[in-house]
Amino acid sequence: MSLLVVGLSHRSAPVSVLERASLSADAKVKLLHDTLAAEPAAEAAVLATCNRIELYADVDKFHAGVAELSTLLAQHSGVALEELTPYLYVHYEDRAVHHLFSVACGLDSMVVGEGQILGQIKDALALGQEQHTAGRLINDLFQQALRVGKRAHSETGIDRAGQSLVTFGLEQLAVHLPVGEWAAGKRALVIGAGSMSSLAAATLARVGVAEIVVANRTADRAERLAEILVASGTGVAASAVGMAAVADELTRVDVVVSCTGATGLVLSADDVLAAVSWGSAPDPAPQSPAGLDDAAGLEDLGSAMDSASGVTAGPAPDAEVVARLVAAARDGGRLADAGAARTITAGAVVDRDGCPVGLDAPAGDPARAADGRSALTGVDANSLELHGTWADQGEAAAQRQPRRGTRTQADGAAVRLALLDLAMPRDIDAAVHRIPGVRLVDIESLAEASADAPMAADVDAVRAIVAGEVAAFGAAQRAAHITPTVVALRAMAAEVVAMEVARLDGRVPDLDERQRAEVTQTVRRVVDKLLHAPTVRVKQLASEPGGAGYADALRELFDLDPLTVASVSRADAADKNDDSGRAS
Repeated sequence: MSLLVVGLSHRSAPVSVLERASLSADAKVKLLHDTLAAEPAAEAAVLATCNRIELYADVDKFHAGVAELSTLLAQHSGVALEELTPYLYVHYEDRAVHHLFSVACGLDSMVVGEGQILGQIKDALALGQEQHTAGRLINDLFQQALRVGKRAHSETGIDRAGQSLVTFGLEQLAVHLPVGEWAAGKRALVIGAGSMSSLAAATLARVGVAEIVVANRTADRAERLAEILVASGTGVAASAVGMAAVADELTRVDVVVSCTGATGLVLSADDVLAAVSWGSAPDPAPQSPAGLDDAAGLEDLGSAMDSASGVTAGPAPDAEVVARLVAAARDGGRLADAGAARTITAGAVVDRDGCPVGLDAPAGDPARAADGRSALTGVDANSLELHGTWADQGEAAAQRQPRRGTRTQADGAAVRLALLDLAMPRDIDAAVHRIPGVRLVDIESLAEASADAPMAADVDAVRAIVAGEVAAFGAAQRAAHITPTVVALRAMAAEVVAMEVARLDGRVPDLDERQRAEVTQTVRRVVDKLLHAPTVRVKQLASEPGGAGYADALRELFDLDPLTVASVSRADAADKNDDSGRAS
């Protein structure tokens, strides 16, 4: 066995790199065939999920294999090799087996113990079988990984250590509320109808949302998922729409879960802003503070801002916007100057000061926060820029606090639109977290939140299962490696017996059938007894670490024809592939 895996995951690479390195369905197929076309690889499989891209191959040369697989990953992922290399990991032989078994059990998942990875491993094996790139080693490895993963979930409480990525994401959206209480009565939009989107829809129905709308580019798949949801017995109302209707649906739903295979954004910041602003009226503009209504006062303020920021004066913002900005500066001790925060008065800085253009949701005012979208209507570009500066300041302050696993500080009860982006690359523009009343949870924020999640005691039990299964798999593979040589040896012995019996017939032609049969059986028993002990022992030795050389020794000692051994290996592999069938 010369199993090699080269890959990257959420543990080795930032989300921004994983997002760029994602593989489409066509890219996976091309990667598999190009891997087999490469000299070091005899068979291959690719495991590509939201959180990892891994290429498995049976190679005959380690260093050449690492170089070739790394290059192929870079070529098909679209990320330059020199940029990708620092994030790649390499596992070989038993360590590669240990890695896949750990992945199958959920030990390497973003949410420890989640079971979705089993379906993804099954899909990876099915693709390898369909493309005829999965040979005996890959079939054995992935089939056993599926069994090990199922064993871990059935024999331990690993499920208690984590949950599906969907459930974890909903918990992050709900913040301090139980998911069921948070979801009760809400209307949800699920974008996509693949395996992850289907799981999201089923989870939303289970936790108690009142209505689910499924949007997908293929109408039949969306309608089928909606029918399944209605028939699920959860009482949820479900319907299907086309992607063209997503903008309208955004204005009437409370929760959006998106997981598509799109290479570009499905929801832009403008889409979300338009949805949460729909039907709202602008807030009345407050009066400017005394002393700042006149042109001279505004001119002095503009000079002060230019002096503090060190930039050349540009077009002045709206007078009312500036007035609000100065009022906020007086209260909080800070002044925003189109991207930089400057201290303009002595005293303590207030971290939770109000937005200078009145777009924030005041603390302790859930009603205003819930309807924060009304402040956006009619606001000009300068005002939005100043609001963005204020939001950046608040985000920077939040980064100095313990991580909360989300991209907004709004309380879950005050959110107008909750967005869960489970796609890689992302479906939803990360800039939507600046929009008041919007909460975004994506893969990156989930990774941050899961880093602080406690580990369950059952994880140790799963690790013990993995260790035992890795040892057993390695022993079985090493024993299987010598089996063709043993079979070839016994075939050679049977041929020698047949030749000697024929020779005896020529020398002693008067033997009757009973005598000839007895002599033949006696010679065969002698040969079998002579071969039994050494072949049993060589299988035992070959199953131990470092036992791969015993097959070569056996071929040398008995002068076996390498072509005969190879033909036995091919026949054995063909029989095994026929028996294994499709991924189970």
